[in-house]
Amino acid sequence: MTEKYIIDGYEPVIGLEVHAQLTTYSKIFCGCKVEYGAPPNSLTCPVCLGLPGALPTLNKKAVEYAMKMILAVGGTVRLRSLFARKNYFYPDLPKGYQISQYDRPLGEGGIISFKLNKNGTYKTVRLKRIHLEEDAGKLLHPEDGENYSRVDLNRCGVPLIEIVTEPDISSPQEAYRYLVKLKQILQYLEICTADMEKGHLRCDANVSVRPAGAEQLGIKTEVKNMNSFKGVERALTFEIERQTSLLKSGGIIEQSTLLWDDKRQRAEVMRSKEEAQDYRYFPEPDLVNLVIDNDWLDRTRGSLPELAETRARRFVEQYHIPEYDAGVLTEYRELADYYEAVMKEFDNGKVASNWIMTELLKVINEEKADISEFRLRPMMMAELLKYIQSGEVSGKIAKEIFAEMIISGRSAGEIIKEKRLVQISDDTFIGHAIDKVIAENEDNINKYLSGKNRLFGYFVGQVMKETDGKANPEMVNKLLKEKLDELAR
Repeated sequence: MTEKYIIDGYEPVIGLEVHAQLTTYSKIFCGCKVEYGAPPNSLTCPVCLGLPGALPTLNKKAVEYAMKMILAVGGTVRLRSLFARKNYFYPDLPKGYQISQYDRPLGEGGIISFKLNKNGTYKTVRLKRIHLEEDAGKLLHPEDGENYSRVDLNRCGVPLIEIVTEPDISSPQEAYRYLVKLKQILQYLEICTADMEKGHLRCDANVSVRPAGAEQLGIKTEVKNMNSFKGVERALTFEIERQTSLLKSGGIIEQSTLLWDDKRQRAEVMRSKEEAQDYRYFPEPDLVNLVIDNDWLDRTRGSLPELAETRARRFVEQYHIPEYDAGVLTEYRELADYYEAVMKEFDNGKVASNWIMTELLKVINEEKADISEFRLRPMMMAELLKYIQSGEVSGKIAKEIFAEMIISGRSAGEIIKEKRLVQISDDTFIGHAIDKVIAENEDNINKYLSGKNRLFGYFVGQVMKETDGKANPEMVNKLLKEKLDELAR
């Protein structure tokens, strides 16, 4: 059981509606290219502009991507679904209606489960539906004080799936975790980049509050215009507190749509909340029913990739790494792919996971780089790890080599050869270094021999310093211990 989120005796009930932009080359009902950042109104045609006589043609790839999402979350693909016209008037909707799905969506049901905390507590959110629809355009509001807006219709007709939850989310934190998990699934399926800054993932939240423990739902409001997962969390926190305060003071919640202002950290009422009848849904007359045959459904199911949880379990079993490591490495598909590419050339899973999670991810995060295109390729990482495992370079020297690899883009072998960084494993050479350290540290040697064993680490450090860090640490420890034991006798 999860701890309930209760404020002044009230608990929230939250449902999320997420629009995910599909990564198809062209739009859902025409051949116009889908491209972020193109010049305004440069990617349009009579179909997506809604000109008289233009007829839509359904994009098969968009249907396939939607089916992948439905199957990945355990939903049911409806073998015969229907497109509908959702009628409303807005400046960025040239047709005056949006082609969507209503009472016969492509997908129904399914669940998304996610970990709530480090204790391993899981939350399961039921999905109500997943359906296809086209996007509207975009209004560009100037910031120079002028009382006008521009309209960019490039986004008209871009393919979306809308993923609608049941009201199963009980706190802003759960909403955040749900969105993180949803993003991971979409990216593993490679059907959506899930980049909220570019509008590729957009979330609307329906939220109400009720007395803690009550069964009946309260009156809900819809919060829009949230452009980050943290923004969703902040907006929900604000709206829950607003509704709770209003009810405690004897006020009444009005069903409405609110716009979240992240700069001002508040939501303002935009309009009264529409009901389904306000949109006057009716079957799209220019499109036939969408029929999915069993062969297509089976092929799509067979094309599903290994998702994060399954891949993490396999990493534990196949590469003998802890569950924590596997969870980190499979958080992003590209990171998991990188690790597996390293493991094709290397045979110690834990050594590889340590280096990737600490050294590599540190650089990736600092540079905000795309690991799939990062200059340090998996083969180069595997080569460095082999030098470490063979004992040819120490861990300390390996970090120096790694840093040089990041800067220069050269291989570990090239750097080792040029700078003569091969680890020294010669007994005689290391023995001479030990003798010198002992001779120069007479007082500390006497303290060690009198029982201050912690000084052993100090002596190891001095020997490594004497050899410029090139001595084999295991051999240093072994030979130094033998020498000190000999002096103690």
